[in-house]
Amino acid sequence: MNRAHLFSILRPLIRNKYIIATVLFVVWIGIFDQNNLIDRYKLASRIRQLKHQKEHYQVEIDQNKRKMEELQSSTKNLEKFAREEYLMKKKNEVIFVVEED
Repeated sequence: MNRAHLFSILRPLIRNKYIIATVLFVVWIGIFDQNNLIDRYKLASRIRQLKHQKEHYQVEIDQNKRKMEELQSSTKNLEKFAREEYLMKKKNEVIFVVEED
């Protein structure tokens, strides 16, 4: 397809003010507007990422609530937690820490 043929096809389109206005509007919205399509895509991606983080932290909160209820329900559980996490001990008791490779 040569240039003359292409220009003869595009000439009526270029002269049509509605097509020009539509093309300019799409370019303006797509690139230059405050809420352009590129920024909207980035924001939508960020929202998806934050929703995944929210789900992750919600699961973590639920697990911690269960652990807290378990610790508050029994002194044996509380004692076990203190021994395992903070290496606490009773009087006259020796603790051996075994490290695995």
